[in-house]
Amino acid sequence: MNFRTCSALRQAVAVAVVVAGCATSQEVPETYAWAPVRPPVVPGTGLPTRGQPGQVRSQPLPRSPHKRVLPPTREPGLWAGDAPRASQEPEANPTREKSRGNSRAPPAPVTTERSPECEPIPVPHAGEDAPHNACADRFPPNRYPGNDVLVGGKRFDALQAGTRVLWEIKTHQFDTYNAFIRRQTILGQVPLLQEERDIATACGYGFVVGVSTQEHKDALLERDFTLNIVVTGCKR
Repeated sequence: MNFRTCSALRQAVAVAVVVAGCATSQEVPETYAWAPVRPPVVPGTGLPTRGQPGQVRSQPLPRSPHKRVLPPTREPGLWAGDAPRASQEPEANPTREKSRGNSRAPPAPVTTERSPECEPIPVPHAGEDAPHNACADRFPPNRYPGNDVLVGGKRFDALQAGTRVLWEIKTHQFDTYNAFIRRQTILGQVPLLQEERDIATACGYGFVVGVSTQEHKDALLERDFTLNIVVTGCKR
């Protein structure tokens, strides 16, 4: 076979291959297995579709079947407004009145019962100091003239007529004492007067101290300014 014959044969084979490739590409189209598949368009969802407004109404979305369980709480918070009944724990022993409604029972009446020891008991004046006893009967004036009053186990010189006030009378001429006697008198009297005041107050009585001079009153108040002291002016 000469050179010309081989060249012609090669050209013929190349032309046949090209023709076969073209025919194959026209008869069998290409297919792709990964091509996306679009779902059908639902009216009212997705992108807007052609048409007049109002022609397509959106369908309501279904409600979730799940329900939220609220824990009980005593403090107002995020969930208290959603479930006000769950925010209060039931009482251990509810009364019959509360089970019928929210009405409250009236408060119990306040009773002021005094101890029998607080009842005033008249007893004869202690001692035979006539000026002192006369001042105790006359000045308050005394509800029981000629008698002291026993209250809470303590003697008082007088119970003022018409009121619940106990009196302790002092008829010392305090302005005539020297400085030492004045000091000793005040140191001895103030603790006793404070004790009598506490007993009178515990039994529901007022308490007043009667002294003969202003100097005596000033000295007592300098030691205890809470005492209620009155100048009687009684003489010995």
